[in-house]
Amino acid sequence: MDTVTRPRILVVGAGFAGVECVRRLERRLTPGEAELMLVTPMSYQLYLPLLPQVASGVLTPQSIAISLRRSEKYRTRIIPGGAIGVDLRAKVCVIRTVAGEIVDEPYDYIVLAPGSVTRTFDIPGLTDHAFGLKSLAEAAYLRDHVISQLDLADACTDPAERASRLQFVVVGGGYAGTETAACLQRLTHAAVKRYPRLDPGLIKWHLIDIAPKLMPELGEKLGRSAHEILTRRGIEISLGVSIAKAGAEEVTFTDGRVVPTRTLIWTAGVVASPLIGTLDAETVRGRLAVNADMRLPGHDGVFALGDSAAVPDLAKGDDAVCPPTAQHALRQGRHVAENVIAALRGRPTRPYVHHDLGLVVDLGGTDAVSKPLGYELHGLPAQAVARGYHWSALRTGVAKTRVMTNWLLNAVAGDDFVRTGFQAHRPGKLRDFEYLDAYLTPEQVRAHVAEAGRAAR
Repeated sequence: MDTVTRPRILVVGAGFAGVECVRRLERRLTPGEAELMLVTPMSYQLYLPLLPQVASGVLTPQSIAISLRRSEKYRTRIIPGGAIGVDLRAKVCVIRTVAGEIVDEPYDYIVLAPGSVTRTFDIPGLTDHAFGLKSLAEAAYLRDHVISQLDLADACTDPAERASRLQFVVVGGGYAGTETAACLQRLTHAAVKRYPRLDPGLIKWHLIDIAPKLMPELGEKLGRSAHEILTRRGIEISLGVSIAKAGAEEVTFTDGRVVPTRTLIWTAGVVASPLIGTLDAETVRGRLAVNADMRLPGHDGVFALGDSAAVPDLAKGDDAVCPPTAQHALRQGRHVAENVIAALRGRPTRPYVHHDLGLVVDLGGTDAVSKPLGYELHGLPAQAVARGYHWSALRTGVAKTRVMTNWLLNAVAGDDFVRTGFQAHRPGKLRDFEYLDAYLTPEQVRAHVAEAGRAAR
């Protein structure tokens, strides 16, 4: 086949779903069958479930950033940038490159896996004063910030300021929030021993969530076990509570309490990437409505999956959709690749069906709760399952070696409390890391593509 006429398959997003899709396409398609392209601002796949361990220093940032350029055998063309709009009728994806240029990429097949962004609400001061935990930079910045609070508390002479710097608030009782609170509380508990002038009793961690239960997905018994573990460690858990107002030096809860703090960590869920809003297509709670085979109805050659797509969960039925988890994204990535290949070769596509393998929650040290294949575990057995699952899910041998080495070194040598200097530079709050104003409206996308077409003629 003439390489000029090869169908162009464009994959948007280098998360679990996008990377798994690309890798399966590379293995199953011959070079002459299609041209493969991957749009991503970062040339690595981030293993998101281990971000809390990066924030707490158990793992180094490089450990969970898996390079997409490491292997010479991969033939996918990486387009360094972010998709900011898609014209489904013209079959054009509008991309802002890392150099700031706007380019148009035509495609024959497009796989939309742009992932998600942090879900925020119209809470005064939230995006100005809260830290997020969705990227490698945020995790590294948060670790610097937490350690710097100990340094600043040790240096200050005002008792009120010292107390506020040693209080930490985490919003979100799901996996991310619970693991973040658990891992960072463990870090500060170990670190304060190196600060003889600080009273360990002043360090207080608050974990709050508007839901009535902590991690309800775990079930009654394991959810209660996780609650008890965190409470025993001294973490104050408040359920049915959220944030009413956030400031630079205090946070107001919806129950009226005012907590003096310089650290508000927001992990209260995610929403689909703003890219989905540029498609002018039907959505389900913000996620793109797709068929069970992950095709977008009414648009030939368009597939969507992962956090940004409402993929029907046929295993549960009753109009359920797959939750935005890494487990589903991995399997959807492989499955959608097979469906793209089937469409390319004129064969029927297959619906996505997956039975849940279970849940794992790493609370740091020897604390964990897990529910593999329906079996409830806690303590060391749960920790072994949790870390074993994460380790096996890492895509390369290099990443597995780095993570295992970090775990062993931390177990033997303990934590270190080195700051890398991020605090000396620009702020690192929610609004500084998620560029939500970069996306176009559907009308802007169509106008841009039409203008580019006229210019080309």
